[in-house]
Amino acid sequence: MLNVIVAFDGQHFSEGAMKMATWLHRRVPMQLTGVFLSPVDYRELLGYSGMGMGTPVFTIPVGEDEQMLEVTAGKFRDFCTQHQLSCRIHKDTDLFALEELIRETRFADLLIISSELFYENIDNQQPNEYLRRTLHESECPVLLVPEHFLEPGSVLLGYDGKASSVFALKQFSYLLGEKLPLNALLFHAEGERMPEKERIMELASAHFNPLSIEQLNNEDANQLKNWLTQNQHAILVAGAFGRGELSTLFRKSYVTEIIRAHKIPIFIAHR
Repeated sequence: MLNVIVAFDGQHFSEGAMKMATWLHRRVPMQLTGVFLSPVDYRELLGYSGMGMGTPVFTIPVGEDEQMLEVTAGKFRDFCTQHQLSCRIHKDTDLFALEELIRETRFADLLIISSELFYENIDNQQPNEYLRRTLHESECPVLLVPEHFLEPGSVLLGYDGKASSVFALKQFSYLLGEKLPLNALLFHAEGERMPEKERIMELASAHFNPLSIEQLNNEDANQLKNWLTQNQHAILVAGAFGRGELSTLFRKSYVTEIIRAHKIPIFIAHR
């Protein structure tokens, strides 16, 4: 049985995240915990307030935070009752919301977050800074879920030859891959030749059956987008957002573009 967290901030109740949790629950035994966070991370605001007297600081009284969280938690309870999901509720109302969430992930197998709604009140251009920090610091794999997606029938294994992409493949397999009846496609879009092709094929074929492979041309920026548009009944597995990679990751990352497209769920794991 997996210990799975679904995280909500403030008044943002994610139907997409709960749809994914329900879909997984029908296939993988799990206990589901709803983690409800303050609508802002006050540590961030306190940091901004030190930037100068003229720096605007937006705050919400803690009492209003509690009211927002209670409404969202009520939606979560009702959803779980309606869909016969056994659930728990954790209200992390400490001033440092992200720090509380990271502490929760230390004791979880998987974190599910909306790729669209997570702290969109702070910045709706995803991945915003709050989402980046969560992906960077999370101590368990993260499943990013758009609000509207097609039920997965396959898994797309993104491989760039780096250790992080191999680690993500293994983590998905250990947690979900061998429990979900999904066709798998291993793809490479970082150069003309797949690094250590025989070895990655040996690993992937041991965990996924049937398995196919495809080489994409990374010189055509639109090819990957078009190809993913044709493969929307899928979950993408990507190794990214590792410690030390945060500063450069978003400059030329296909993962970033896929997050912003809000089309398919993305499983992200780092060491």
